[in-house]
Amino acid sequence: MRFVIFYAVLGVFVCKCHAIPVVPTLKLYDGRDIPEIALGTWLGNSTQGRIQPGLNEVEQAVSWALDAGYRHIDTAAAYKIEDQVGRAINKKITEGLKREDIFITSKLWNDAHARDSVVPAIRRTLAQLKLDYVDLYLIHWPLGQFLNLTYDYTDYLETWRGMIEAKTLGLAKSIGVSNFNEEQITRILDHGLEKPAVLQVEVNLNLQQPALLEFCRARNIVVMGYTPFGSLLPSKARPEAPPPRIDDPTLISIANKYNKTVPQIALRYL
Repeated sequence: MRFVIFYAVLGVFVCKCHAIPVVPTLKLYDGRDIPEIALGTWLGNSTQGRIQPGLNEVEQAVSWALDAGYRHIDTAAAYKIEDQVGRAINKKITEGLKREDIFITSKLWNDAHARDSVVPAIRRTLAQLKLDYVDLYLIHWPLGQFLNLTYDYTDYLETWRGMIEAKTLGLAKSIGVSNFNEEQITRILDHGLEKPAVLQVEVNLNLQQPALLEFCRARNIVVMGYTPFGSLLPSKARPEAPPPRIDDPTLISIANKYNKTVPQIALRYL
């Protein structure tokens, strides 16, 4: 399975190492390489609602990640932190890291689904990031919604045509979709449009989506899996969420066998 996983900024994965590891890559069908491990910059929700970003916490996390060896940073206009991501990246570039060695993913938000809104939206993202291009640009959701919460019924095929224009202009090196299903992707292909290079969806022990993964494998579409821990951690799980949890005896046994933590075992499984 051709699969990329990424962690939330406020996750539990910590690496302390002297030598910077080399992250393996996958080859997209368009010939570009995508690192298999990425840092996600969505802060998530709490019981009080969405977690609001501070002035520089995401900037610090991205800076630490790049120092630790991450070379793929995932962000989005909807996260409202692209400026922090950009500050961290540009600082590391001034310190000697090459732009071409960093893979940046961002996403088109729901309020810009009209075909002629896509290019202006990615230009706003690039202005926030202070970069000339992103490596991967995704349609965040298949259905548009305006800021007043009314729905934008623009056909996502028109949105996709706008994404193709953004790629043609060199604003995005590769393009893909997020939270799409098999039928929606098939419709893009059936209309003879450029194939998405990537599908980003939730994949974890609690939501494995085997049919969707096989669909993408057969069509050479790389999957980016978000929320890789799912309901593994009790503090992040609703009482009715399906198992397993981090205290599952089988997972603990496997972790002990390989001298790893249960979250590491879950990530390796993905």
